[in-house]
Amino acid sequence: MASVSVSLNLEISVLELSLTESGVILPNDSILAWEVVTAVSQNENACYLLDDGRLQKIQFFSETLNRVYTLYPTEKAPTMLISGIPMHRIKGVNPVQDTIEKVKSIAPLTGKVLDTATGLGYTAIAAAETAESVTTIELDPTVLELCRLNPWSQALFDNPRIDQRIGDAWDVIETLPDESYSRILHDPPTLSLAGHLYSADFYRELYRVLRYNGRLFHYIGDPHSKSGKNTTRGVMKRLQEAGFGRVTPKPKAFGVAAYK
Repeated sequence: MASVSVSLNLEISVLELSLTESGVILPNDSILAWEVVTAVSQNENACYLLDDGRLQKIQFFSETLNRVYTLYPTEKAPTMLISGIPMHRIKGVNPVQDTIEKVKSIAPLTGKVLDTATGLGYTAIAAAETAESVTTIELDPTVLELCRLNPWSQALFDNPRIDQRIGDAWDVIETLPDESYSRILHDPPTLSLAGHLYSADFYRELYRVLRYNGRLFHYIGDPHSKSGKNTTRGVMKRLQEAGFGRVTPKPKAFGVAAYK
């Protein structure tokens, strides 16, 4: 009987599956019909959930924010599209590498860590590998619905060192104690989607909750693009005005590091 090597969990692992005239034999001995296989192969820009032989595109519409969230495949872990905009770098790099660069920029991640924008949870998951605890903030509960269907996001729900908070980081940070975090990972949506998270007032709150000698990483975007250059210049200026004594570009991570 013919067989094929395939991943059913978005490249976390690979299985050898048998092929028949009717379709592909899955691990539970059910058969995935060839017409279903063809439908998936014809759309390489989507991830699917298989439920009783039926395919469901992993995509949600948020009535709260009027946004569409889509799980988008890459060569490694998927990224999330917010109304068509990818939340990770995927050109010449994959979301796993993107996350590693962000975390490396303020390594070592020890003590308590604040992650201001959960998204698919990759940053919080990576930080929790070495940190005492990670507080991660997600604006939209709909995003967490998508996370539950993403195999790469499961540690977000399983790791007891990760504490999830729901709300706008602008509001949640006001409830956090002074100097309570040794590291902050600030990876907000684009300036056009979350301009308030790039403001001087918000940076002052980040400074307040960061411990002495603590480090902040702020993801901004491509520092070589015209918009990236302008945004980076403004971010660095406002971080310094907020009290950060040293602000250093981290071009490999598409952001800057700041120190208290």
